Amino acid sequence: MLEVRKLALDGVLEIVPKRFGDDRGFFSETYNASSLSQAGLDLVFIQDNHSLSAAKGVVRGLHYQLPPKAQDKLVRVIRGSIIDVAVDIRKGSPTFGKWVALELSAQKWNQILVPKGFAHGFMTLEENTEVIYKVTDYYSPEHDRSIRFDDPQIGIEWPIASDQIQLSEKDRAAPSLANAETFIF
Repeated sequence: MLEVRKLALDGVLEIVPKRFGDDRGFFSETYNASSLSQAGLDLVFIQDNHSLSAAKGVVRGLHYQLPPKAQDKLVRVIRGSIIDVAVDIRKGSPTFGKWVALELSAQKWNQILVPKGFAHGFMTLEENTEVIYKVTDYYSPEHDRSIRFDDPQIGIEWPIASDQIQLSEKDRAAPSLANAETFIF
């Protein structure tokens, strides 16, 4: 009971679960392994992550893990909204360095699947935005990497000016794509 839409980069998908509502509220199955399998996505998620960003303009990313600890991510927003971005970092891929963005929100009730081989990040569009995402491998500090959110080689068009954003020190110190360890495609 979900709709799957292909986005501009191969493997990156928008997933929209059905919502059933009445005067009491709504019910939605936000994750169902069988439904995803029927859509051709046989992924085993082993960890859930939850973040709260208090301010509008918080950027988290671009993050990824190298093999053998690479992660597929299924991302959704339960409060607020974000611009979610996936960047192809598979060396040799015809779309290496290209990016795709999708607005995710609690109102739209949509999700994005970011596969292994893509860096992932998002920018909050509202205060007190909460993001939940499932991953297919555990967090591994030894394999954890990041790329600058504002790398001109990638050229992501963020909706809020860079002088109005909030970044962690880790993300502020992230290398450019040209200097990052990436995937072999």
